Amino acid sequence: MAVTRAQIDAICAALPGATPAHPPELTSWKLGSKMFACFAGDGVKDGVSVKCRDIETAAMLIETGAAMRAPYFHGSWVRLPYSVTSLEEAHHRIAVSCDIIRASLPKAQRSALPPRKDA
Repeated sequence: MAVTRAQIDAICAALPGATPAHPPELTSWKLGSKMFACFAGDGVKDGVSVKCRDIETAAMLIETGAAMRAPYFHGSWVRLPYSVTSLEEAHHRIAVSCDIIRASLPKAQRSALPPRKDA
């Protein structure tokens, strides 16, 4: 059931236009200039933080135990712990986060990105 950092990176890398960011920035994946997946600390032992559609969705995921509060992030972000997140759930949550960020980019930036085939 558990997902790994390598699997998270593979999911992110497969998303059109996604690029990794490394220190001195936060270790994360970005679309354009905005982050859609962020790792805690060294990113190996904790989990990945992703954006949800709204605070209510984040609260529901936290309440059901599918996610935990993402420290230092807005309430619409959650942390997906590696130990309790399945590969299927990680893929879904990362794709949703990426789509939310894509939609929030300025039109010129959005237009420059390759299309996402499975959206």
